[in-house]
Amino acid sequence: MHAIPTGLIGYGTAGAFFHAPLIAAAEGLHLAAIGSRRADQIARDFPEAKAYENPHDLLTDPSLELIVIASPNESHAPLARAALEAGKHVVVDKPFTLDATEADALIELADRVDRRLSVFQNRRWDNDFLTVRRLIEDGRLGEVVYFETHFDRFRPEIKPGWRETEVAGSGVLYDLGAHLIDQALVLFGLPRAITADVMRQRAAAKTDDYFHLVLDYGHRRAVLHASALVRDPGPRYLVHGDGGSFVKYGIDGQEAALREGRRPGGEHWGDDDPTLFGRFTDADGSTTVIDTLPGRYTAYYDGVAAAIRGESAVPVDPRESRDVIRVIEAAQLSARERRTVVL
Repeated sequence: MHAIPTGLIGYGTAGAFFHAPLIAAAEGLHLAAIGSRRADQIARDFPEAKAYENPHDLLTDPSLELIVIASPNESHAPLARAALEAGKHVVVDKPFTLDATEADALIELADRVDRRLSVFQNRRWDNDFLTVRRLIEDGRLGEVVYFETHFDRFRPEIKPGWRETEVAGSGVLYDLGAHLIDQALVLFGLPRAITADVMRQRAAAKTDDYFHLVLDYGHRRAVLHASALVRDPGPRYLVHGDGGSFVKYGIDGQEAALREGRRPGGEHWGDDDPTLFGRFTDADGSTTVIDTLPGRYTAYYDGVAAAIRGESAVPVDPRESRDVIRVIEAAQLSARERRTVVL
């Protein structure tokens, strides 16, 4: 099978810990080039990959078929546009763009030049989310009326880097919010309205580090929450329906494993700690422990390779990620004007 030559732009946290090892693990892809000024780190981690100090030089490399963009958020749209215009297939790290207008323009361009375009919404393949999705789709919870998910951390100190500075696309809403919103949209589609609280809680914060979003689905509510000042987190998921309730603590361990330098795949990759398995309580009050399905971030790039070969659709449709941006924009407006925003 032909391994698709792939170029990666950006070798910070997203590029080095997520994209590079996952691309390298995909059978249908070959990590051929990386655009970053961190040449020494690239040579150590992936000596077979050519290092480009200027990402635009990477874009014009005729040997590359796929470009992955893992640079700061404000550069996503211009780099994706340049890659598509150069005839490359493109993967963009989340968030797709800073606004829905940019997203629509990229989708139209990809269709016009007949290139595959997708967005790296990797937390669709978190072990806990896969388990919640299976329970909902299997109907064990009945009609879901309440869904709540948290991405809480304890980070009282401001970390260095652009994500915590006052630049376009920084802050926790574009970062963690893009994940939680995407998961809600996968399960329930676009809400009819949103009420949001987005703010800075840490004294030295220069961008938002807290959000609480309430998505209105008629008789159903989806509550999405993140904070940087939670020392003792509560449940990761709370899901209630007329068939019962599901409660799950803990968070998928794939990110931690990647940060530790473990290569993805292999035996026990994506497994959950059995002490963190979720609890399902049915309508009669009987409680059952639900084994967590294995997480599989590797499925994303396997899907990208299959889409480029014409065997399937892209694993994340860019129109779905455009809708994530629509919700982020509505949340910003809701928080700013202190009102519910109808989509």
